[in-house]
Amino acid sequence: MITLRAEKIMEINIQDLMIPGDKVAHVQLGNNLEHALLVLTRTGYTAIPVLDSSYKLHGLVGTNMIIDAIMGLERIEAERLEEIKVSEVMNLDIPRLKITDSAAKGLEIVVDHPFVCVVSEEGYFEGIFTRREILKQLDRHVKRLNKG
Repeated sequence: MITLRAEKIMEINIQDLMIPGDKVAHVQLGNNLEHALLVLTRTGYTAIPVLDSSYKLHGLVGTNMIIDAIMGLERIEAERLEEIKVSEVMNLDIPRLKITDSAAKGLEIVVDHPFVCVVSEEGYFEGIFTRREILKQLDRHVKRLNKG
């Protein structure tokens, strides 16, 4: 059985492990669903942050939300993609991490979510904390332990 010294990993804060906001695809509140779907498709993501013009985080929009919004009774109403705004379909109830939070808090959240948005104390979007980043850190830690 492997015994890990979790203190080392858990001392790291979110800022050290997050992907900075300028490298994260996002949309703005006023964008239409056509634009959001284009961004999602081009990046290969299933959900992206929704920001206002001052880069405050408001929620997430995902492919499923967009498809649900244009699903008619008998067909997909693709023409509605231009009419509907991201703000009308986005999810407002999302987990968030503050940039000063610990990796331990982030780990608890990414158990249920592939990524979590990171915000400043004022609510400005700083980046995302991903399950992948914490697993990479854990992998490095395990490899160091195995060498020593």
